[in-house]
Amino acid sequence: MTTGPGAGVAQTRLRKYWGPVTSRLWDVKLTGFERLPTDGPAILCPNHISFIDSAFLMLSVSRNISFVGKAEYMDSWKTKYLFPAMGMIPIDRAGGSKSTAALDAAQEVLERGELFGIFPEGTRSRDGLLYKGRTGAARLAMEVDCPIYPVGIVGTAKIQPPGALVPKFFASCEIKVGRPIKPARYRDRGAEHLAWRSMTDEVMYEVRELTGQTYVNTYAGAKAETEPTIEAQVGKVTDEEHRLAPKAGAIERELAPVAGN
Repeated sequence: MTTGPGAGVAQTRLRKYWGPVTSRLWDVKLTGFERLPTDGPAILCPNHISFIDSAFLMLSVSRNISFVGKAEYMDSWKTKYLFPAMGMIPIDRAGGSKSTAALDAAQEVLERGELFGIFPEGTRSRDGLLYKGRTGAARLAMEVDCPIYPVGIVGTAKIQPPGALVPKFFASCEIKVGRPIKPARYRDRGAEHLAWRSMTDEVMYEVRELTGQTYVNTYAGAKAETEPTIEAQVGKVTDEEHRLAPKAGAIERELAPVAGN
């Protein structure tokens, strides 16, 4: 039983009873979920196009997953108790020291060997574009030494568009889990903040490949004060197992920069 921040028994019960209900009300196609580990810490980084993205992802994974959510949810009686019970960790999106408590709580979740989800764009995209990712997930991955899984969500914006109070039933969407991105690939590759930036750029590149969205190299909403101002370039990197113990014929994978779309 979880005794710290994040998801606990309430989410486990919700997934057990509401998972089958969700599959009857919506056609949610799942791709790549076999890539997710059955135990141990991992970070999931989805794009964000609808209010229901986190709910659908939570109901689709086989383990508890904690998410960060905007602190404003704690101001409403409708959500201040329900959302934390479902595993939400409130975060002040002003950034800087105001975000530290949320990241500390997220680190505690990961150190318990659990799943953690964070939208790297920081907020919903209301125009369908994919925005530049913030580096919090990369910082956590390197601190805890756990993989990041890019996640592409397609179709939820039609189920519940921005401003819609109720989702449309009997519609379809797809959630795709990409290959894991491991922090070892970015260690000792220069200044720490540039390593975070490079790892985050790779995550956003993979999300773009999963969703087909147009990428724009700007932040969605106000720029967080914690973000580095120097843009990193994602170069050629080799999977960790090839880098540490090269195999015959191992091919180095080129990761094109997401900037410049």
